[in-house]
Amino acid sequence: MIKKLYTTKATSKGGREGTVSTEDGLFEASMALPKEMGGSGKGNNPEQFFAAGYAACFNSALHNVAASKKVKLPEGTTVSATVSVGPRDDGGGFGIEAELTVSIPGIDRAEGEELAHAAHIVCPYSHALRVNYEVPVSLAD
Repeated sequence: MIKKLYTTKATSKGGREGTVSTEDGLFEASMALPKEMGGSGKGNNPEQFFAAGYAACFNSALHNVAASKKVKLPEGTTVSATVSVGPRDDGGGFGIEAELTVSIPGIDRAEGEELAHAAHIVCPYSHALRVNYEVPVSLAD
């Protein structure tokens, strides 16, 4: 369990061929199945949003960890998240996998690896994937 500091809500209409928006109205996007999965590819897909969120969150975790160690990260520090989706080997549906690539120009490789490892421990996306969080699912009233 966590002490909730922030909560947001997004709603999908039409799934991978519809729209998704946040309840505050600040975000809305048209969705489309990727060409690789038989769709038009003329819209965003959930994997793109997952990759963007994970990359941003991990980059923030990296900066927080560095600051706690009194290390100033260079302005060109980046985190890229590569997200893949496909049928699971067990035949039980689809699965998702993610990989992170961290670039910290000008930092010693060993120090960079230490910072990235520490960020992986504190990043909530990394934690959720690592512990295989069970998501509650319920029907609306």
